[in-house]
Amino acid sequence: MARNRGGSALTVVIAFAANFAVATAKTIAAVLTGSASMVAEAAHSWADTGNEVFLLVAERKSSRAPDTDRPLGYGREAYVWSMLAALGLFVAGGVVSVYHGVQEFDATGETGSYTVGYIVLAVAFCLEGVSFLQAYRRTRKEARTLGRDLLDHALTTSDPTLRAVLAEDAAALVGLVIAAGGMALHQVTGDGRYDAIGSILVGVLLCVVAVVLFDRNRRFLTGEVADGRIHQAVRERIEALPGVHRVGRLRLEFVGPRQILLVASIDLPGDESESRVAVRLRDLEEQLERIPQIVDAVLTPAVPDDR
Repeated sequence: MARNRGGSALTVVIAFAANFAVATAKTIAAVLTGSASMVAEAAHSWADTGNEVFLLVAERKSSRAPDTDRPLGYGREAYVWSMLAALGLFVAGGVVSVYHGVQEFDATGETGSYTVGYIVLAVAFCLEGVSFLQAYRRTRKEARTLGRDLLDHALTTSDPTLRAVLAEDAAALVGLVIAAGGMALHQVTGDGRYDAIGSILVGVLLCVVAVVLFDRNRRFLTGEVADGRIHQAVRERIEALPGVHRVGRLRLEFVGPRQILLVASIDLPGDESESRVAVRLRDLEEQLERIPQIVDAVLTPAVPDDR
């Protein structure tokens, strides 16, 4: 269901273009310098580039409209493909970087031009920064709308592509600093182990980010409910509908990025016939389903002890 998804797709496209350019430059620099940290950064960027493809697939597949096979839509496809992207980041980025760093820890090979390495890292920092700013601004805007701080929203947002791009770009910027530090210490001391340590640290960083992203997607796949602020806002919205006395039980479960299944029991005033109540409930459900974020609404009459 294509609802407010254009911004996320643009964020992914910008990230893909930046990562592809950075990965190419880092690969060339890794060959010219022989730096273990630069090799780790090249693996990191190629992993990120591949992940953006997964995220674009996630955007495309999850935006399909509901049909008879999937009456609630295909929103959860986003979490499947985003989980694959997190797995790719863990293996192709984190594990490869750690393994290469361990291999190079006692290596005695000569290192090439440090200047080339520093130039590539500086250019990469600028390109990654552009991608990060796009994701940061979008995340901050959404966080302000929902009354959350930025980090809280990044972890709890139902949009896995936005979370993935923000986390990967932030990790990329930190990784570039680590790689530059490893190269600098290698240059100053002549000890290649600093460069190898830089590669290992970059790998550990990527593994941590990948595990967090994997866990968040797992939670949304298995049924993540909306937080208390969203519950309160929806409860107030329902109680503001004509003819609704109060809301009893209320469950809001994410079925995709910014897509919610609403199940609630409501108290209707009066003592109308069962058929009339059914008509009124269906009318209220249709009103709620006009809210862009609500994919489906299911209302039942409340009993006295519903809370």
